[in-house]
Amino acid sequence: MNPNGMESGGEGSGVPREVPGSYGVPYVSAIRDRLDFYYNQGQDKYFESRVQKYGSTVVRINVPPGPFMARDPRVVAVLDAKSFPVLFDVTKVEKKDLFTGTYMPSTALTGGYRVCSYLDPAEPTHAKVKQMLFSLLASRKDAFIPAFRSHFSSLLATVESQLLLAGKSDFNKLNDATSFEFIGDAYFGVLPSASELGATGPAKAAKWLIWQLHPLVTLGLPRFLEEPLLHTFHLPPFLVKGDYKALYNYFFAAAAKALDDAESLGLKRDEACHNLLFATVFNSYGGLKVLLPGVLSRIAAAGEKFHQRLAKEVRAAVADAGGKVTMAALEKMELTKSAVWEALRLDPPVKFQYGRAKTDLSIESHDAVFAVKKGEMLFGYQPCATKDPRVFGATAAEFVGDRFVGEEGSKLLRYVYWSNGRETDSPSVANKQCPGKNLVVLVGRLLVVELFLRYDTFTADVGTDLLGTKVEFTAVTKATSGPDAA
Repeated sequence: MNPNGMESGGEGSGVPREVPGSYGVPYVSAIRDRLDFYYNQGQDKYFESRVQKYGSTVVRINVPPGPFMARDPRVVAVLDAKSFPVLFDVTKVEKKDLFTGTYMPSTALTGGYRVCSYLDPAEPTHAKVKQMLFSLLASRKDAFIPAFRSHFSSLLATVESQLLLAGKSDFNKLNDATSFEFIGDAYFGVLPSASELGATGPAKAAKWLIWQLHPLVTLGLPRFLEEPLLHTFHLPPFLVKGDYKALYNYFFAAAAKALDDAESLGLKRDEACHNLLFATVFNSYGGLKVLLPGVLSRIAAAGEKFHQRLAKEVRAAVADAGGKVTMAALEKMELTKSAVWEALRLDPPVKFQYGRAKTDLSIESHDAVFAVKKGEMLFGYQPCATKDPRVFGATAAEFVGDRFVGEEGSKLLRYVYWSNGRETDSPSVANKQCPGKNLVVLVGRLLVVELFLRYDTFTADVGTDLLGTKVEFTAVTKATSGPDAA
């Protein structure tokens, strides 16, 4: 590592060598590795132990779910900041049907269509769907801030009531309902709760998500139940058919304008609606279920002194904007932006990325160059790459809220990969970077702003949830200065 913590080269210009590692005995080793991943070691230790065993951050391993759900669990894993970005380069890797990795959920869960996340950019429909999403986000840009403030100020009011009554408040439970309402309001101007969905939207969405993600999660049940139920065979799609149809009906009505635009791009209305549902519920809502508890947990653990710095910055910028939360005011909040990026670095909403080598490749780590054959599956576990000490130094695994502040800090943003691309890059129809990349960062910043306009500090208990972090508020201290001071 160089003095600034930035990546340094090793033997990277050398002759390509064989990728170390082993897949073991077919079927038997893949099942053993799956048990290590879920139960014996856990995700982080699973990958870290194999890096240590083979002395390399590019290594051949099996990844879950394995038999009998995945046809082939064998991958070449890229587990450092230098090798990981090969997964973003669509001139080198194909992205067809790899969104969830070595298995693919049934298209019966998405109306019979392969939706955009499973399309390679070379497929004509990819550009049409992604352009539809860009157009939707652009058309609704003025709705995001007021919609977020309205819904999440109500959430925090509920937090305060629950603290008074019970001494704690489950943020995840409130966020699940609030984020679903916020997205419907912000994207389409139609509250899901005001539609035929009523209050059932979040539960239907969560059920549909589990039917796609169950091979990669554990519910905390005994393994003799989880292994056959979740990790060996797909759950039958017909069990969520009614839930999906109810969600589809909401989108077909609420997103009429976006669907009109999609037809002008050459998409069938039905296909566009299934894609819009997936992008909104899986990508956006699923993302917020992970993102916001993750940001909140990191801010909570950072403590009162860091809270004071955030409160000072947030309130000053809002005061300069005449007491309003505007995009211009948000852009002045450098510490707030840094804190959200740092949370995304440590807790990316999507931890796994995949790509299939289009040709024979040379993949460079910090220390060597490795030969990969055409057709081999490449896999990245993002936390290994974004906690790389060769880039982020001795504090790589720690939350450093001001890490990205200033000119030197901003240079590290190119190693923040949560969006399926570098934070310094922009999504386009030609790549697989998240089309809502800037919106995700905006929403994270808005949560911080809402917190510190309202509170001087707060405390919370942090644990684990099905998809990420669980947060329970335990106390809040009302603001003693600024527009929301008591």
